[in-house]
Amino acid sequence: MELYTLPSKMKLNVLKKDGSKGSSVTVDKTVFGIKPNESVVHQAVTAELANGRQGTHSSKNRSAVRGGGKKPFKQKGRGVARAGTIRSPIWKGGGTVFGPEPHAYDTKMPKKMRRLARRSVLSERMSAGDLVVVDEISVSNGKTKEFIEIL
Repeated sequence: MELYTLPSKMKLNVLKKDGSKGSSVTVDKTVFGIKPNESVVHQAVTAELANGRQGTHSSKNRSAVRGGGKKPFKQKGRGVARAGTIRSPIWKGGGTVFGPEPHAYDTKMPKKMRRLARRSVLSERMSAGDLVVVDEISVSNGKTKEFIEIL
């Protein structure tokens, strides 16, 4: 972990509710001053998106389709292919051969890598000047309009 050169002295201005500058806060160089690791950030974002997937997609195979317990016609004498059930995948209304099965998309990342990804994003935002510290965000009557004015 090498320290990153930043334009300011690791201090952020604290903005008041009306947008004017108030005091300043000193931030930790080990969090906001490292060189961002893009591959770990990508891995963290991919894991987050994968963990958001539900994984309940499914289709019925030949054993799950209703019906088809009796042999549809006798084995010999018709001149057609042998059939043991009307729910075979080649029949209309039959099961799906290799359809989707429910499964988990859970992706785990080591705790140190998750922390490194967070610190990398914070350091990147800090060096780009996109980080803002707000003194207090309070909405008195719970209206969205008032919150938008604060933003």
